[in-house]
Amino acid sequence: MFVHLWRMGGGKHLLLLPAIVLLVRCQDIPQVSMLPSLKDIFVGDRFYLHCDSSSSGDTVEWYLNEKSLSQTNKTLRIAAAGPDDSGSYKCESNGKKSSNLDIIVLEYLPIASLLTETGQPVMNFGGSVILKIEKEDGLQGWNCWVFRGEKTNKIKIKINQQDDTSLSFQPNNLRVPETIFWCTDETQALRSNQVTVRTSDKRGALEIYPLPAVAGQSLGLRCLVWGTDKVSETIFYRNNTLLVSVNGATHNINDVEKSQGGIYSCEASYKYRDQTTSPHKLVSDTQEVSVQVSPIKAELSENMLCSCPLCISDMTYRYYKKEGESWTALGHEKKPETSGTYQCRAVSDKMRTLPSMSVYYQPSSLNAGMWIALILCLLVLGVLMVAIAAYYLRKKKNNTGQTYEEVGLRLQGDDKYDTLQPCERETEYDTLNPGASGGQEIGGEYEALNKKEMKDGVYDTLEATGAEGGDGGYEALKKDKIDGAEYQTLKTKSSVKKNETDGGEYQTLDKSTLKEGTDKGEYQTLDKSALKEGTDKGEYQTLDKSALKEGTDKGEYQTLDKSTLKEGTDEGEYQTL
Repeated sequence: MFVHLWRMGGGKHLLLLPAIVLLVRCQDIPQVSMLPSLKDIFVGDRFYLHCDSSSSGDTVEWYLNEKSLSQTNKTLRIAAAGPDDSGSYKCESNGKKSSNLDIIVLEYLPIASLLTETGQPVMNFGGSVILKIEKEDGLQGWNCWVFRGEKTNKIKIKINQQDDTSLSFQPNNLRVPETIFWCTDETQALRSNQVTVRTSDKRGALEIYPLPAVAGQSLGLRCLVWGTDKVSETIFYRNNTLLVSVNGATHNINDVEKSQGGIYSCEASYKYRDQTTSPHKLVSDTQEVSVQVSPIKAELSENMLCSCPLCISDMTYRYYKKEGESWTALGHEKKPETSGTYQCRAVSDKMRTLPSMSVYYQPSSLNAGMWIALILCLLVLGVLMVAIAAYYLRKKKNNTGQTYEEVGLRLQGDDKYDTLQPCERETEYDTLNPGASGGQEIGGEYEALNKKEMKDGVYDTLEATGAEGGDGGYEALKKDKIDGAEYQTLKTKSSVKKNETDGGEYQTLDKSTLKEGTDKGEYQTLDKSALKEGTDKGEYQTLDKSALKEGTDKGEYQTLDKSTLKEGTDEGEYQTL
């Protein structure tokens, strides 16, 4: 055994064999690494896991979540990542297992887009493509990367303007079977999707678009022959089995399923321009088609409401309008206002959803201001209708009792008037209450005349509670003071004293003032001689029977003419009664 000694100062020698043995043992423990190295994995990403071990041999065993994957290569290839690829990976070599490498596959798209502007997914060896990077919030500080074989190199891109949102660039020529491109910001926390370009040394190739294939979407297969487009017939194979034979060079698979993945190839019959001989035949290289699950997709309603039921909570929404064959972003939180075809997607800091289905939008002729005015008018109208309804309900509630209407006087026969019909209650009359009409209460209210309060046909005095002058009371009309058909004069208690008559009051008409032969029911002219002493000249005389014309009924009176007037009476004083 060879033992290496290291001589130190002072002539001492140290034995390094234990350190060498420890290093060898550490190297015997396998480690899992990822190429290219990515901080986040999105659906559709292509990457490789390597089992790094110093032990000889290429045979290893791979595990995902402690379950064997039946893979024996030192390199495990993930052609198109999906949710099923999430988990803890480890490898085992010479009976020793590595530590876990945890991978989470995000069901979204990265925040930036990388696409092929010129070229195809399969190119001639030594060919070149032009790629285009796009990011809505600007590309300041971004760079791109290329993975060839097992090496990753940076591609520096030059941003002309600080707010540039897209940039085209051309990487070096393609000289390996497979090249992977992607772009990131300075921290590599934000990135774009990947673009994978393969090369072939044959005169034709199988082109698959888009790549990777997405479940539920259309998958296009094209058998491409360099130098000509005159492909008359193509046979497509899947897993070395005839899939379909078509005229031309293209075959489309609608709504591709994950089970339709596999190894594809094509055989084309073609001619060059002006060729008159029999067609040539060309068989392409095989291409692996991995059908991935679809990333989460946003939803857009006809009234331009964007939603995403499966998204995380901190995502916002962005709208895009179709301009020709491309889509133009409207900006942060800006919604469609003009007619056109729109899409939307949910967006977070580092990822986003697939665009929604496109929807044609035709805005209403009413703008926002007109809508607000219309809503306010409807609200005011509603409040007014409620107020009117409440008023009539209240009025109906307050008028539940029987009401009295004013009855016009109508002459019937001998000076008689229609009788007021009593109400359904017991001949009781309601008190007039001024408070019910909202007025201020004053004196002079009238109380109800109740039948129970009558005493022998006599009604009580109507008292004016607040009448000005006197005690405001009126004397009752009593039967015993009525002589025959005559009625006494109503006198106020306070203003009229017994046996005293003021100029403005009227005395009782009694029998003594009637002339002889006068019926009780008839009244004569007030004669000046019949007035009591102290009465003013302006009083009226008694009408006596002699003033009536012959044949006149007792109840009728004739016109007072000048001949009937006493001396000193003016001509214009008395008219027809």
